[in-house]
Amino acid sequence: MKVKVISRSTDEFTRERSQDLQRVFRNFDPTLRSQEKAVEYVRALNAAKLDKIFARPFVGAMDGHRDSIKCMAKNPNYLKAIFSGSDDGDIRLWDMASRRTVCQFPGHQGAVQGLTVSTDGSILVSCGSDCTVRLWNVSDANLADSDNLSDNSAKPQAVYVWKNAFRAVDHQWDGDLFATAGAQVDIWNHNRSQPVNTFDWGSDTTISIRFNPGEPNILATSANDRSITLYDLRMSSPARKVIMRTKTNSIAWNPMEPMNFTAANEDCNCYSYDARKLEEAKCVHKDHVSAVMDIDFSPTGREFVTGSYDRTVRIFQYNGGHSREIYHTKRMQRVFCVKYSCDASYVISGSDDTNLRLWKAKASEQLGVVLPRERKKHEYLEAVKNRYKHLPEVKRIVRHRHLPKPVYKAANLRRTMIEAERRKEQRRKAHSAPGSIVTEPVRKRRIIKEVE
Repeated sequence: MKVKVISRSTDEFTRERSQDLQRVFRNFDPTLRSQEKAVEYVRALNAAKLDKIFARPFVGAMDGHRDSIKCMAKNPNYLKAIFSGSDDGDIRLWDMASRRTVCQFPGHQGAVQGLTVSTDGSILVSCGSDCTVRLWNVSDANLADSDNLSDNSAKPQAVYVWKNAFRAVDHQWDGDLFATAGAQVDIWNHNRSQPVNTFDWGSDTTISIRFNPGEPNILATSANDRSITLYDLRMSSPARKVIMRTKTNSIAWNPMEPMNFTAANEDCNCYSYDARKLEEAKCVHKDHVSAVMDIDFSPTGREFVTGSYDRTVRIFQYNGGHSREIYHTKRMQRVFCVKYSCDASYVISGSDDTNLRLWKAKASEQLGVVLPRERKKHEYLEAVKNRYKHLPEVKRIVRHRHLPKPVYKAANLRRTMIEAERRKEQRRKAHSAPGSIVTEPVRKRRIIKEVE
């Protein structure tokens, strides 16, 4: 005869201390929980609503510049430091934690067009419309001592004067070289007052430049002639070039997939390319209603942030056609530069109204110390939301954003125009001989040709 006995150890349900939580045991057998999916759906719905309630993305503004902010740079060795340069020649180092100026770098006589920091974080390189490149020593004392803020000004370590005004600068991710963009692309060494190499392809001004994070000798540039060009420092001439229908204002390489880059274009869209196959874009990212001025990838490589002339900041998935987040304030004017923080938690934007603004990368994220139980709860709700994201009610709540009236109206007008163009093309095709009109895919439509 078999006798079934319920037995349990007192250790399994007894608290060790009076402050401990009561231990609760659950049986996860699906036959006992017939309403599990319905309960999870309600939890997903409530999580989506709570995200909207707690969405407070704006952290604060950093005020101090007297002219519009044109460029920014991160220090790879110091998490809370950000450099900014403005149209009046003022360069500042900010402490993002206290949102105050730590140090100023006076010297430029015209607008500061580009900033970049060396690999080891010790040298800041700036260039401007006054035809000079300046190297500044960024000492640890400047970075660490954010309390001593009285007239803390630095002197340039070196000043290189050149023939033409500069539009952008970028430093190798691993190496001693940095590149400037202007009438041509110049490659400089820290210890040389003349460029060590010069590239030129066409006569138009180069407006942005970015080194590849994986291969230090490869860089991409965009120019006023609507071209995106790839250069290899080991070769004597430029490698490849693609010409688009509209100008590209900025370029950002994906740090986790260094063969891919995304271009911020004048036609309100961003285009992701594979550097090995430039005849077609990998993805077209739409949503802005005016020219996209700047772009920066998250260190994780899964998202990028864009700043636009339409006075908004948007965050996109690296493979998503539409933005997952839009940030705007009443006072923020045209956004000229954006950066992701080195820990991917914050986004910094610099705009025409002389302010730097600090935003959370996830609008409803809880700041400060999160307890382990809280973190588990957040992760669970995120997973549940992800499981039911395709259902209409959850999808509607997650996607909904309040837009400023000018942006909302412009987006509606833009949608109407695109729809009208599509209908016109369909009718033209329907009334033409079969095969005489070929519809070009969106990924190829904005590309004129590729040159090698």
